[in-house]
Amino acid sequence: IDVEGKNASPISSDSSKYERVKAILEQLTGVKESGPKTGYAAFAPTIEIFLKEHLFADIFERDILTYQERELVTISILSSLGNVDPMLQSHLNICLKQGIEPIQLQDFAKIITNTLGRKSGKHTLKIINEVISIKN
Repeated sequence: IDVEGKNASPISSDSSKYERVKAILEQLTGVKESGPKTGYAAFAPTIEIFLKEHLFADIFERDILTYQERELVTISILSSLGNVDPMLQSHLNICLKQGIEPIQLQDFAKIITNTLGRKSGKHTLKIINEVISIKN
């Protein structure tokens, strides 16, 4: 029997979603948001707010999974999608920032190989090793 898990705790904060998002992103990346917006955020600021509030306030703020668990799910999805190397690199960096060890990420590539096939696993390992080499 598959027992249903617990529900997420209600969010109790007087801060706006966007302020909470900024705090979560700073915890995840170790980088404080500063300076003018660039790229899509400057071009379409409403989309940037919507995406960040949904992904990080509505999803990451829930207490069902840890940040590490969420990042492992995220890199699994990105590895399966393919052709999203910048996003995969970004989330691999977050994994390292959240305390996942390089060897654990390399072991993760083995799981990708077993699940998605050799081509996906090899590519994922290549990206992981690039991220690790930049960090060292």
